[in-house]
Amino acid sequence: MSSGDLQLRKAEKSDADEIFGLAREFALTFRPERAAFDAAFPQLLENEDALLLVATVEGTVRGYLLGFTHLTLFANGRVAWVEEAIIENAYRRHGIGRMLLEEFETWARSRDAGYVALATRRAAEFYRALGYDVSATYYRKLLDVKK
Repeated sequence: MSSGDLQLRKAEKSDADEIFGLAREFALTFRPERAAFDAAFPQLLENEDALLLVATVEGTVRGYLLGFTHLTLFANGRVAWVEEAIIENAYRRHGIGRMLLEEFETWARSRDAGYVALATRRAAEFYRALGYDVSATYYRKLLDVKK
C-alpha cells in the first residue's frame, strides 16, 4: 500500500455502510444494530464536540476513529476521549491507526483539550509507542435501557 492510496478525512453520510461494517467487526460486548446506527450517525456528523474520521484506501473506508472533547472541572477545561478506533484486519500495521490518532490529537489540541484518553484491552504496545501511558482502571456497568 502506498501513501498515495491512503487518505484521511472527516466522515460523510455516504460512508455509513462501510463504517457500520467496521463497527460490527469492532464490537465485542455489543452487537451494533443498523437502526440505532442510522439514528446516531447523522447526529455525530453534526456534533461539533465529536470528530468522526475515516481512513480510505483507494476510496474504500478501511478504518475510522470516533472521538469527542468535553469540559471537565478537574483538568481546567476540555479533555478529549477516543471512543472507537478500528482498522480493518488486513490493513493493520500500515500506519493507518497512527495517522488517525495523530489527526485526532491535532483536532483535540485545536479545541484546547489538555489530554487525550481512551480505554482499551487491545493494542497496548501501539498506544505506548505513540506516547500514551496507563493512567487508570476502567470500570463499566451495563444499564438496562428502555426502548
